[in-house]
Amino acid sequence: MKTPHRLRANTGTVAPFLFILTLPFLTLPPLAGAQGESVCVQCHAAQSGRGAIPVKPWRESIHAANGISCSDCHGGDPKDAANAMNPAHGFLGAPQEVQIPSFCGRCHVGIKEDYLQSAHGRALGKGGPTCVTCHGSHEVKKAELELINEKSCSRCHSYDRAARIKAAMQETEGMIVAADRKIHGFRKLGIETDAYEKGLYSTRNRYHRLFHDVDTARIVAESARIRGEVARLNGSLGVIDEALRKRKLAGGAAVGLALLAGIGCYLLKKTYD
Repeated sequence: MKTPHRLRANTGTVAPFLFILTLPFLTLPPLAGAQGESVCVQCHAAQSGRGAIPVKPWRESIHAANGISCSDCHGGDPKDAANAMNPAHGFLGAPQEVQIPSFCGRCHVGIKEDYLQSAHGRALGKGGPTCVTCHGSHEVKKAELELINEKSCSRCHSYDRAARIKAAMQETEGMIVAADRKIHGFRKLGIETDAYEKGLYSTRNRYHRLFHDVDTARIVAESARIRGEVARLNGSLGVIDEALRKRKLAGGAAVGLALLAGIGCYLLKKTYD
């Protein structure tokens, strides 16, 4: 008769003790990899076969860096595993090759137009490149000059024309980056830069539209025009630079004169002493 009593006493003691031990685990946050990720990513990441392949490239993409996840492109419900691939919840799946520009163009409207008007776009469905040919499908790369390279371009044709396009754009980009850096420097000093920023923003957008044009002559000519605009902007920024330089010199001269006056007063006082 004593044994059941003892067991009942132990059970009463152990139960709260076990609850205390498990409490920290109940209050722990989700695993870092799952935190903030859609059910699409969580499900695919847990797979061991073909389904897991897109996860790592996506996590390293410009899309992931900007908070663009699976459902933003493929549709579906990113919060409900049961409806993540339900067409009734907008699931689109993967596009066919000829659908890719329209698929990506839902967000990149202007870029889609530029692409379709280019030689690349006119060759869509006839062996020509699509968005994913250069930018990747899940490991989406940022649009930058480094995408124009011999390894990538020579998959379809010789690199000569692409190299001329890149050279024309490289000089332009260098001028835009330098002007942008200067404007941001002025803004940190409290100088009004709105007009300059708007001007450069418009010019930069025109420059970016050249990325999907493959007409060498047009790109060379337009790049030259854009460089002319940036040069004029830099001329205006140079006026501010010169004013700041003069102000700095005047401030330095004032400090120097004040020091000389102080030394003169000190020496005069020493003389009278």
